[in-house]
Amino acid sequence: MRSPTRRTTRARRSIRRRRLCTALFASLLMVLGLTSTAAVARPDNTGLSARAQTLTWTADNDISKYKSAPTTAVAGPTTIVFENSEATGNTTGMPHTLTFDVSDPEYNNDVPLNILANPNDDQGGKHTAEVTLTPGRYRYHCTIPGHGAMQGILVVTEGGGEDTTAPEVDAKVEGQTNADGAYVGSATVALTATDEGSGVDRIEYAIGADGAWQPYTAPVVVDQVGSHKIRYRAADKAGNVATEKSADFKVVAPDTDDKTPPETSATVTGEKNDQGQYLAMATVTVTASDTGSGVNTIEYAVGDGAWTTYSAPVMVHETGAHKVRYRAADKAGNQAAEKSVEFTVVDPPVQDKTPPETSAKVEGTKNSDGAYVGKAKVTVTATDADSGVDKVEYSLDGGPYLAYEAPVTVDRAGRHTVAYRASDKAGNTAPAKDVSFTVAQGGGVPAPNCPEFDERLTVIVGTVDTGIPNRVTNSRCRVNELIEDEKEWTSHALFLKHVKTVTDRLKKDGEIDKREYNKINRAAKQSGIGKPGQTDGYRKIFDGTQASLDKWEQVGGGEFGLNEDGSITSSTSVEGMGMLWFPERKYGDFSLKLQWRDDAPGNGNANGGVFVRFPQVHDHPEESRPEWVAIKYGHEIQALDRPDGDMYKTGSVYGFDRVGLAGAGVTPKGTWNDYEIRVVDQHYSVYRNGVLINEFDNTGGQAFTPPRSDDPGTDGRRYASGYVGVQVHGVTDVISYRDIRVKEL
Repeated sequence: MRSPTRRTTRARRSIRRRRLCTALFASLLMVLGLTSTAAVARPDNTGLSARAQTLTWTADNDISKYKSAPTTAVAGPTTIVFENSEATGNTTGMPHTLTFDVSDPEYNNDVPLNILANPNDDQGGKHTAEVTLTPGRYRYHCTIPGHGAMQGILVVTEGGGEDTTAPEVDAKVEGQTNADGAYVGSATVALTATDEGSGVDRIEYAIGADGAWQPYTAPVVVDQVGSHKIRYRAADKAGNVATEKSADFKVVAPDTDDKTPPETSATVTGEKNDQGQYLAMATVTVTASDTGSGVNTIEYAVGDGAWTTYSAPVMVHETGAHKVRYRAADKAGNQAAEKSVEFTVVDPPVQDKTPPETSAKVEGTKNSDGAYVGKAKVTVTATDADSGVDKVEYSLDGGPYLAYEAPVTVDRAGRHTVAYRASDKAGNTAPAKDVSFTVAQGGGVPAPNCPEFDERLTVIVGTVDTGIPNRVTNSRCRVNELIEDEKEWTSHALFLKHVKTVTDRLKKDGEIDKREYNKINRAAKQSGIGKPGQTDGYRKIFDGTQASLDKWEQVGGGEFGLNEDGSITSSTSVEGMGMLWFPERKYGDFSLKLQWRDDAPGNGNANGGVFVRFPQVHDHPEESRPEWVAIKYGHEIQALDRPDGDMYKTGSVYGFDRVGLAGAGVTPKGTWNDYEIRVVDQHYSVYRNGVLINEFDNTGGQAFTPPRSDDPGTDGRRYASGYVGVQVHGVTDVISYRDIRVKEL
């Protein structure tokens, strides 16, 4: 446990960090992202004056690194360009920042740059800033939570002689040649470049007179028979681009007795109507094979049009009847006979793009405070004038959406919210709406003295879900609360006797039927409650079986796979950051225990974490990526033993309360770690291998550090209950979890 002196020191540091972050955030609100006159951000379209140096950072969909970033620069006035747009490859709309770190004395601290770029902002995601760089090193990073790997170092040297000379670039064509100098079968083009000034930055090449430029990474092999031109150029790190050059050569087929032309075929695909006509578009895919000298060219022509080289499937959008002709030739010069496919493209029918109209009405007897006495009845209606209503759903108090078939009666005292939505037969779903109301006990009767508090939607005994509605009984306690499956029973037989006594009474009073009676008692036997090893009060929500894993849901990127030893490991092939969460139950005050292991490949360390107390992820349609609901509205308890990179190490409450590596209690990589996260009211305690490594009070005024422009605020991060989940950070952040269990406190 931390000493008072240590806490006081941490509090002082926290105040200093918050003051710095407040200043940064205030500037971000002006879409400048800067904190002093050392750097002044301006929109890209303001007509900047010429500068001595321009440095450009770009971002795309990658969450582990910037798409491009400079590594060196010279001291002096500099124009910094940061672009995170569709043009640079960001198709998800994720915001990124370019932040120069001014808190680490190992790096230059004279440029407090913090630019937020979003593809949907008023600058289209492209921003500039004017700064003055000094010799030394600048550390930069992205401040989106969980993405500590997006960082780098910019080395600035003294000016002295500007590099204005472009690189020298040459090409060498190699291969077997005939007497005429033509290359037999194939030719290999190798490019080289040298630069005595700032050094070679890149080499590019293009095939043909009008081909697109491509980065050169390895010798280019050309095996198509015919005359060819390879254009090439190079650029240095100072931005000088060499004059384009080219290499011209010819490839001929090797001597062969091949007299057989290629075999060709074509297929037409696309969405069709009942008449077999293609709706909006048809795609023609042509294939050719040749077992002799090999296929040299494939060509196609639309209607009576000219022959065109086939390089990718042909998409035909124009409505009407069409004929696509095709043919192929091999390297020996044999030409296949022309073939064709015929088809018709029509306009698709007008689509219903309008979701249903929904509304809800709450009825019942109200008292003088406006609360419904005893019960309230919620009636949901939905209409759709186009394709018609397909389904109506509702959610009670943040629970999962259920099919709405009749008015919902709520008779449990307290504050309630019923959310509702509807979908039409064309697949359009109306945005969720909700109504909130309070149910008061009728006649001044006090609240029921229930053995447990359990508002799950169905009766669940241990981990066995009966599917029976967890209805309120005549005692005003829910069925789950009467079963007391979370009590520490001393024997399994005693628990079974208790469940039979409860269900006998419920069946006698007509509150459950014979079928439900049998299912509940059968579930009690299957639960094993009271047997040895099941008396610690913890309920396993992942026990290492596929059936247990099926109760969890993956959102966002990445995935977890089940191992033979009952653990789950994040994927090394599915890219992206995401979360595996347990949607069956929310937890208020609780102790969550699990084991995690760092399985990152090579010498690196995995970045993972445990999310707690976040709301239903699918109830926030404004979030394009549902895993961000846990980041913005809940808390992530970090699992990261990496000595470099992200400042938040194992045990940290990410973005709010930092634990350094020295306090994390690091174990050797590949070792299972016991983790306990205990939450009571708004006090968080984190234990690693039985040792308390962090305590955090979620008090008013808490905000992300560094600040985030989309921080929903303090109130959104003070949930009294919520869901739990585990994080997958990326393909190299391989982490495993097992034995996940919860006890409500």
